[in-house]
Amino acid sequence: MIALSLVSLLNDASSEIIYPLLPLFLTSVLRASASAIGVIEGAAETTAALLKLASGWWSDKLGSRKPLVVFGYTLASVVRPLVALAQGVGQVLAIRVADRVGKGIRTSPRDALLADSVAREQRGRAFGLHRAADHLGAVIGPLTAFAVLRWTTLDLRTLFLLAAIPGAFAVIALIIGVKEPARAAPQPAASGAQLPRLDTKLPPRFWAYLGVLLVFTLGNSTDAFLLLRASQLGVATALIPILWAMLHVVKATTSTPGGTLSDRIGRTPLIVSGWLLYAAVYIAFAYAHATWHAWALFAAYGVYFGLTEGVEKALVADLIPASRRGVGYGWYNLAIGLGALPASVIFGIIWDRSGPGAAFTFGAAMSAVAAVGLMIVLSGRQAVTE
Repeated sequence: MIALSLVSLLNDASSEIIYPLLPLFLTSVLRASASAIGVIEGAAETTAALLKLASGWWSDKLGSRKPLVVFGYTLASVVRPLVALAQGVGQVLAIRVADRVGKGIRTSPRDALLADSVAREQRGRAFGLHRAADHLGAVIGPLTAFAVLRWTTLDLRTLFLLAAIPGAFAVIALIIGVKEPARAAPQPAASGAQLPRLDTKLPPRFWAYLGVLLVFTLGNSTDAFLLLRASQLGVATALIPILWAMLHVVKATTSTPGGTLSDRIGRTPLIVSGWLLYAAVYIAFAYAHATWHAWALFAAYGVYFGLTEGVEKALVADLIPASRRGVGYGWYNLAIGLGALPASVIFGIIWDRSGPGAAFTFGAAMSAVAAVGLMIVLSGRQAVTE
């Protein structure tokens, strides 16, 4: 658990040197539109989600998760800094998709590996701690970017190349520090037998949860739009990394308490509260008109993550048997990814045609509907027998 958290910290430090500045790079250097940003981020996340299903299923089949995790982190760490060399929007799209291919390969096996490593009664805390470390890395990355831009003469492209350093350390820490717990070996298939289906042994309540999650995701567009909105509200370019770092400070400080609280009172109350907070934040973004509003809303947005991010993943492990955990996380990530492309594209189109206020109102409405749906489909007992 600790070693996987360190890997995520280093990897996110690498990623977040680039990500908060990518919308500004696309719009100011490559002259991309809001719709183009939506297509890039949506396509990247959808690609990742499709691979998360396949890699999770394959890790169940192999009985080993670490090789896929290592390959996924290595691929992303190699291609991510290549954004520095991009000369057009199409090249950024290709690099982002390749980066997300790595994420898609590693995520479901990594989540299953984490769930395999802890007892049920510590599951929420474990996922919360992992997300906290991830977000701490997302604090280090933007602060590094700010320092480089503020106190050196390096430009954005050179800064993006520096992201290769923490990425390399993440891969080293993964190879050396993460040990896979012993699991029952998968049963070999008889000659001529078909591979196991992707939907076997997954309970109906799990599918209902994914349906509601997909509704929420349709209103949960890329955070690149929040960064653009912050810029509109007057946050200076040099301070964008600081704003992003502040968001992740809040995420890091609330993720472990949120996960631990879900171990005590249940997952559903935390997720519903978080989704309703998300709706309130998006409505406020629609009507914000001062620079300080951006700072306050980004802080509130961080609390939403603390209430939901690790808890949503812990709930997956509660709803499915241990032998199908990899494919369960694959379906969970696929549901999010299937909504990512239309969510970001729709948000970008609404932004371009009707303004940011209408786009944020749409996101808030979808979140509120999903919160009500979750209370309906997950009332009563949630967990399955291990």
